[in-house]
Amino acid sequence: MLDKHRTSSWATLREPCRRLPCRPADARRTVQRVVAERCRARALSCAAEAMEDALLVTSELTTNAILHGGGITGFDVDVDSAGVRVSVSDRSDELPVAGAPDDERGHARPGGRGWPIVCRLARDVRVAELPCGGKCITAVVPLH
Repeated sequence: MLDKHRTSSWATLREPCRRLPCRPADARRTVQRVVAERCRARALSCAAEAMEDALLVTSELTTNAILHGGGITGFDVDVDSAGVRVSVSDRSDELPVAGAPDDERGHARPGGRGWPIVCRLARDVRVAELPCGGKCITAVVPLH
């Protein structure tokens, strides 16, 4: 879903260190740390499967930003009773699409499966245009 309105701010990491993750592994470590801290502080529980789903969604969103979006320009993670909210911004105005799993000869082609994974694992997925170009994709993965 594309939110037609422009957002007024870039998604940024809500941590004292405002460094953006350069690789999906960096983003996953940040998600693990933030989820542990926020769940502990807010007396929330996060099922192991929910953490795995949040990490996979994080990997897919950051990988897509790097491969197809011109790089990660913003990253945010937060936790509340609705779930783990991961936002990744990039430079591209192009909407994410699912690639065809097979080529014209019926051979499996690599890639193209990340977006469907995100849409399947997240309860809410939104794509918003950014004021200076690019987009921010936000996905909420339930805690349970």
